[in-house]
Amino acid sequence: MQEEINRLRNETVTPRSLFIDGDWRNAAAGGAMEVISPIDGKIITTIADAGREDVELAVTSARRVFEKGSWSKAAPAQRKKVLLKLADLIESHALELAVLGVRDNGTEISMALKAEPGSCAQTFRYYAEAIDKLYGEIAPTAPGILGLIHHEPVGVVAAIVPWNFPLMIAAWKIAPALAAGNSVVLKPAEGASLTLLKLAELASRAGLPDGVLNVVTGRGAVAGEALGMSMDVDVLAFTGSGPVGRKLLEYSARSNLKRVYLELGGKSPNIVFADAPDLEKAAKVSANGIFRNSGQVCVAGSRLLVEKSIHAEFSARIVELAARVRVGDPLDLQTEAGAVTSEVQLARNLAHVENALAEGARLMGGGSRILEETGGFYMQPTVLDAETHMAIAREEVFGPVLTIIPFETEQEAVHIANGTDYGLASAVWTSNLSRAHRMIRAVRAGVVHVNTYGGADITVPLGGVKQSGNGHDKSLHAFDKYLDLKSAWIDLA
Repeated sequence: MQEEINRLRNETVTPRSLFIDGDWRNAAAGGAMEVISPIDGKIITTIADAGREDVELAVTSARRVFEKGSWSKAAPAQRKKVLLKLADLIESHALELAVLGVRDNGTEISMALKAEPGSCAQTFRYYAEAIDKLYGEIAPTAPGILGLIHHEPVGVVAAIVPWNFPLMIAAWKIAPALAAGNSVVLKPAEGASLTLLKLAELASRAGLPDGVLNVVTGRGAVAGEALGMSMDVDVLAFTGSGPVGRKLLEYSARSNLKRVYLELGGKSPNIVFADAPDLEKAAKVSANGIFRNSGQVCVAGSRLLVEKSIHAEFSARIVELAARVRVGDPLDLQTEAGAVTSEVQLARNLAHVENALAEGARLMGGGSRILEETGGFYMQPTVLDAETHMAIAREEVFGPVLTIIPFETEQEAVHIANGTDYGLASAVWTSNLSRAHRMIRAVRAGVVHVNTYGGADITVPLGGVKQSGNGHDKSLHAFDKYLDLKSAWIDLA
């Protein structure tokens, strides 16, 4: 496989256009953006820089085909057939998609293969299989009255997705939206658009009608705002930063009050009690939970809370594991952590570490840029001993930076765990079943892992509380965002 990866890494990537109404077209104003690979800092191609006119053209196309009904009114079994074919095409192009994505955003190839085309295909297959098994309801009404509850597609869905796992996260949004019969306008992140443009090509080959899936690349301040302000977008689903999420809510209020669903990241607590069933496993899984993909994971366990009686020993083991992580060329199958996605993000990560040290945190390992001679953007896995009041213990870094905090009691662990503005993911390591259930109830997070971290599959929902957002990706609950309920009240007399 490594030989084929090496061949694909050197393939020329032609400049990519916008995909609107089944056609490839340049931005109306002719703008383009350079795609810089975090592997070596070199330009690998350009992508179109969409303006407001391009976005509205895509939205108009999506609305037109929705009203036409070639997809929205198709039998669920027909939509299922197309989406299953798309899943097959994704799988048949898996290595090509994975390598293209790694060149774009720097994720290590061993993770990218599973988390990107692998997960994307699985997600499309899951929702394709589900859609013809969802039924309406009959209400328990009075004699002579028939109450029916119909599920109907919402219309035009806009999806704005981030750069860390573009295929996986886009599939979480567009697969249920398409399966339900909606049309979609997808805006990838500026730094990770290539695989989603390829996905549009595969969707067309699978038989998706023109205009049902449109992909507009561009800057958030222009293309993203245009989607947020559009009067003809019914639902907007977003994964990204809190400040952008707030802007999208504002755009909704200023336009047509479109429903906005937000997944805004977190500062997830990973809580290790002294009675964890396997402390060695807990240490290895915890290290993977923050350092894989250079910490660029929404649910990364970036706060490690350790019971005081094992704090010193467990912390030392984490530092040792962090130092052993193989950081480097993300297209090498032996690499365990790839590149930070951009030079800007790398600078932000390093600034967080500097600020933490200025506040009094203690650097236990890492903390520096490495492999600068490659031209790429790489950072050492970093471990900090910090206190709960410090910014590094409260603010999301989105890099390979772990904060370790001791606690003495279960109540203190809960207090620390809930002591941030976020509530996306968490974990508890304990052999006490009663404690595990108490912690599941007490920790304010959308996901609570027990004696593991990560790995929750498509069958369970992912969503946050507090400032981690609203709504859910994954599972059958994702349909709730993309289906309207319509009641029919029929007098049978």
